[in-house]
Amino acid sequence: MDGLAHQIVAGIATGGIYASVALAIVMIYQATHHVNFAQGEMATLSTFIAWSMIQAGLPYWVAFFATIAVSFAIGVVVERILIRPVANAPVLTLVGVFIGLLLIVGNATGWIFGYTTKVFPSPFSSDQPLLGGLVSAHELGSTVVTLVVLTLVWAFFRFTKLGLAMRAAAYNPRSSRLVGIRVGWMLALGWGLAAAIGAVAGMMVAPVVFLDPTMMLGILLYAFAGALLGGIDNPAGAVLGGFTVGVLENLAGAYVVGTELKLTVALAIIIGVLVVRPSGLFGRVVFSRV
Repeated sequence: MDGLAHQIVAGIATGGIYASVALAIVMIYQATHHVNFAQGEMATLSTFIAWSMIQAGLPYWVAFFATIAVSFAIGVVVERILIRPVANAPVLTLVGVFIGLLLIVGNATGWIFGYTTKVFPSPFSSDQPLLGGLVSAHELGSTVVTLVVLTLVWAFFRFTKLGLAMRAAAYNPRSSRLVGIRVGWMLALGWGLAAAIGAVAGMMVAPVVFLDPTMMLGILLYAFAGALLGGIDNPAGAVLGGFTVGVLENLAGAYVVGTELKLTVALAIIIGVLVVRPSGLFGRVVFSRV
């Protein structure tokens, strides 16, 4: 029973990382109706920026918040320079842009920071067992950070005028323009916020998987599975899906397929959701007349 409880608690901790990236994916999808394939590479770049700041002597939490600000700016710039000019282009054009962004950011990260694996520090350390030894200090700390970020994002969209304007611009751009909302800038801010959330996820997962330019490839697949499971157009559902995938991954890796084949759990979830319920558990089913 202790082993099962440990796998569940550890799954919740890693699921928080997946939930953050899944939320970022859903935010971009709501704004553009396309999946940002470069979300993981952008998060990796942000994590390398944080690592560089820490290596330069900045305290961890100063580098943490500075990286969030830099990542937000990068997301806004990417939307204004790369995405805005092709906003009304055919679907395949946008897919090509996202794939090109993935390759450019991933290779630029390796070119600038190198391809050697680096150790990323964790701000959470404790010599005492936590929760009866079920969870490590970093797992518990990263879960708390993730939950705080998700709560702040929820409160921002729920209680602030800017958050409400961003939601309106994502759901109905035409009507939003009629009431004076600057839809273009709302979408840019959405990209910035998604990049900032991805940066937090990258900094939380880097101490566990170590830091290299391909660090987020597997994480992005799990996050995409979580987003599909909860509903690609439902932010709350995507968060719940991310936590669910984290728990399922740990349980399957420990008791079913083994740690070497854990990635197949994400693939099985993706295929199963697309076959059985493409809209996800909490997504909307949309019918259109053609």
